[in-house]
Amino acid sequence: MRITHPFHPRFGELLDVVGRRKHLGAEAFLYRDGERLALMPAAWTDSVEPEPLVLIADGRSCFRVDDLLRLSELVRALLDAECK
Repeated sequence: MRITHPFHPRFGELLDVVGRRKHLGAEAFLYRDGERLALMPAAWTDSVEPEPLVLIADGRSCFRVDDLLRLSELVRALLDAECK
């Protein structure tokens, strides 16, 4: 299994997968990272088909509009809390 998330520092590397489980409601792989075990979201690997938006964007956009709107809400809430 290869890491396909474009911003992951180990992008393109193969994982030594030892198991699979749910993590925070999403499918994830348990893999060996040197001497320890770690989790990798399945969506960040070549084990699942990319979302249609990723295919259509063809590298021109790394973000979905819904995700950017949610991020904007979170930043606004943080700024509002900081100003109080």
